[in-house]
Amino acid sequence: MKESFEANLWINGASVELNPFVEEFLARTVAGAVRTLKGAEGMQTLDLHLEQGDVRIVVNGNEVPLTPFPNDIIVNTVTAMASCLKGVDSVDNLRIEIRVV
Repeated sequence: MKESFEANLWINGASVELNPFVEEFLARTVAGAVRTLKGAEGMQTLDLHLEQGDVRIVVNGNEVPLTPFPNDIIVNTVTAMASCLKGVDSVDNLRIEIRVV
């Protein structure tokens, strides 16, 4: 069975409306990257906070520690995706909530 996701995105404190394609693309990309990290097994919920080049990831209520390399990969990937969205000029901080449904 194909896995489905629900995602919410806030950029610079403002909620960003996501069409179904963008929601699915964002959720699958971020969830795929996070699932490769130790401590993210069995992900059902994901809360990602990005601010000033640092990312904080909470999977199923537990924070996942990051070394500099995965931090930088996730920061750059998520920032690049978000900055391509209509109406987004800059990304100072960002929050993504993802839930597997």
